Amino acid sequence: MRHTVDTEAGPVEGIPCRDRAVTVFRGIPYAAPPVGDLRWRPPQPPVRWEGVRRADRFGPMCPQAPTDAAATGVDVPMSEDCLSLNIWTGAPATAELRPVLVWIYGGGFREGTGAHPRYNGENLARNGLVVLTFNYRLGAFGFLATPELSEESEHGASGNYGLLDCVAALRWVRDNITRFGGDPARVTIAGQSAGAGMVNFLAMSPLAKGLFHRAITQSHSRYARDPELRYMSTSYRLQRDAESAGDRYTRAHGANTARDLRGLHWRKLIDGHHPLDTAVDTGGPAGPPLFRPVVDGWALPAGYDETYAKGLQNDVDYLTGNNLDESGAVPEALVSALRNGRQKARPGSPPVNVTLEQHVTSARRKFGPYAEEFLRLYPAGTDDEAARASSLAARDNSRISTSLWGSDWTRHVTGTVRSYFWTHRAPSPDAGPRRAGHGSEIDYVFHNPTGGTGAWNEEDHEIARTMAGYWTNFVSTGDPNGSGLPHWPAFSPDSATVMEIGAHFRMIPVSDPVRTDFWIRFFASQQAW
Repeated sequence: MRHTVDTEAGPVEGIPCRDRAVTVFRGIPYAAPPVGDLRWRPPQPPVRWEGVRRADRFGPMCPQAPTDAAATGVDVPMSEDCLSLNIWTGAPATAELRPVLVWIYGGGFREGTGAHPRYNGENLARNGLVVLTFNYRLGAFGFLATPELSEESEHGASGNYGLLDCVAALRWVRDNITRFGGDPARVTIAGQSAGAGMVNFLAMSPLAKGLFHRAITQSHSRYARDPELRYMSTSYRLQRDAESAGDRYTRAHGANTARDLRGLHWRKLIDGHHPLDTAVDTGGPAGPPLFRPVVDGWALPAGYDETYAKGLQNDVDYLTGNNLDESGAVPEALVSALRNGRQKARPGSPPVNVTLEQHVTSARRKFGPYAEEFLRLYPAGTDDEAARASSLAARDNSRISTSLWGSDWTRHVTGTVRSYFWTHRAPSPDAGPRRAGHGSEIDYVFHNPTGGTGAWNEEDHEIARTMAGYWTNFVSTGDPNGSGLPHWPAFSPDSATVMEIGAHFRMIPVSDPVRTDFWIRFFASQQAW
């Protein structure tokens, strides 16, 4: 791969990675800086530059609370001029075009950056992919909606600027990636947590039609009637609710108009507070982040249930799954610490029930007339039994919900679905208990654990090789299977099984049939989203 490449906005010069067969291009603008009058507007084309642009540094992260930025562990500045992307490629300039993986970071729609070292694409580029990460607008900058902003829009819509950034990045890929050795006809979008939410929303957006061909959602593809869909990173807002919240936000910042808000320094618009959206009934204390995507009739024409019922989604191959120790499920080694610590509700985070009182109270609040049946299926007489029962229920909830999602998704598409359940408990970077926690599989896909692989044993490395093989094959062909890998069957609504990956690589039951029947009946009683 040559180090200087032309883009539509001008030439860029990358630098070699540790493996000098791979070149990285950092901080390439894919849109104009969303500043001044462009704040809270759809992204515009990048401004053309003169001469060769050195692409040796990551671009600034988008504005986010300082505490959140510190948590990323990334030493890059913060600025509204943040719409840039990064590319890792080992493709010879004139050789065959390689499949493209576009990674979308998580962070609850309020934090994150494509510069995070966990997402370093060198190892996957060495495997034959072209890997791209990018920044999208966050918090109020990415998801503020007001009646005035909607009136400004030719589509009568506001609140999806972060989602529109993702569409703009994919359009940039379509128009430029061949120059980096990437195949615009084989583009996969992937993400974890809120990044998975973004993938789900792009899969539902007509604006993204044809811009990608495969999708990977690592956590939280959920059934439209699952109450957890309402607060996790797949949660959305209706336009009227988003505009009402935006009006309150405007007044709280001493502004009367969008012009007033645009006149404020961006630092005035981040305060470190992460309000829960308390207007959403989630069946418990959990709540979604206030700022998140909006069903606006344009970028997102409809919610999950209507989209799937009418077959409005983009017809792409899909790989999706959940993790053993997430969505309120925890390993027993963490129970004591959680029981003795203070639990504070964070936007998008599930409740964790580790005492008998919490288990029973939560069941009665969430399940209502189904509570006694739930408590018979997940019985407990002590705190320890309650912690185990609650975790079992959370795991059943996630697997069954994703299986029902798969049935809805596949009803009107030709693309295949692969579903998984990640079970490997990885070493903790802080020397705590091993856990298969939320996002822990990322380290094995990219082979970039926080702090390096020093804490890994040979089993960890072998799992990473298998995971990278699956993901690389899926990005390449839409099928994760390949030579030397345990066979991963396609999802079937009738199979009642899911692929376990991590601790083992095998098909396992989604759940016990009796418990599955309970969840199906409970979901049927809930409002569809």
